Amino acid sequence: MTRKFELRDGKRGAALAVRVTPRASRNQIVSMMGDGTIKVHIASDAEDAQTNVELVSFLAEVLGVPQTRLEIVAGENGRDKLISILDMDVDTAHQRIVAHMD
Repeated sequence: MTRKFELRDGKRGAALAVRVTPRASRNQIVSMMGDGTIKVHIASDAEDAQTNVELVSFLAEVLGVPQTRLEIVAGENGRDKLISILDMDVDTAHQRIVAHMD
């Protein structure tokens, strides 16, 4: 399950805990760990900035939202990240992610 998250400015949304593996052959959601963390493989080099751009782009496509609705709120320079999704409830985000798991 994804974790609920409330942004400080009062907008509501969901938060995704994500573990990213760069240098994959393609972008894909691999699995969901026991604690709800989503394992994602990203086809980019190991540079954090490029991986983050690819991750946000890929998740926006999976979730069917504009990239502007997604933000990395924690873990920008690491493999474990927290991604906020504005204006989407946890159940909807969970359903769309599960639908794209390989």
